[in-house]
Amino acid sequence: MQCKIGGGSVIPSQMLKGVLEGCILKIISENETYGYEITEKCKAYGFSDLSEGTIYPLLLRLERNALIQAEYKQSPVGPKRKYFSITEKGRIEMEQFYGSWQELSRAIGILFRTEGTSYASEKKRTE
Repeated sequence: MQCKIGGGSVIPSQMLKGVLEGCILKIISENETYGYEITEKCKAYGFSDLSEGTIYPLLLRLERNALIQAEYKQSPVGPKRKYFSITEKGRIEMEQFYGSWQELSRAIGILFRTEGTSYASEKKRTE
């Protein structure tokens, strides 16, 4: 599993794996939805190379862990679709994920700005 973010650099699978579950929970928390729509929303948010083959195993794991629940509903076109909604346990997990993400993001930001220089300005000097 790899993914380009916003058409830029490729995110390694191990890094993406931990983040994607929290992002999927967020998408499902906003509205009951189905797998293909989740994939398309992820792409719209910048996960450009994400495939349904990546999303569906994550959805199964989230459902197995009772973070989301599924219900088959008639589709306006074609066969029934499996719609997902977030559970209370899933909301708690999503909130914990976001809190952890904020702490991690802050710590990485501090790390790359230490010693009086920013990583971005240092990178420009070496190019």
